[in-house]
Amino acid sequence: MDKEIASFNHNITITERKNIVISGVKKIENFDDQEFLLETTMGYLLIKGKELEIIKLDTYQGNVSIKGHFDNLSYTEGTKKDKDDSFLAKLFK
Repeated sequence: MDKEIASFNHNITITERKNIVISGVKKIENFDDQEFLLETTMGYLLIKGKELEIIKLDTYQGNVSIKGHFDNLSYTEGTKKDKDDSFLAKLFK
């Protein structure tokens, strides 16, 4: 299944800063109402905002739809462990 997902294109569509549709998602690593960490075919994507929630999840095709108020989208390089370390480091600074 990973080979199928790896061949998916990665796209992001944001509508009025309230809805986002992301394709090429391999895995949702972590999420709550203020932050999502997604592993995509192009690296890890961190989404920050308010009142975030999943509307639709299609694990077979690698599509995720999220609604809420989006403040920040950023890509990070490295492994999941690197993300966890940097997140914890930020918390305790």
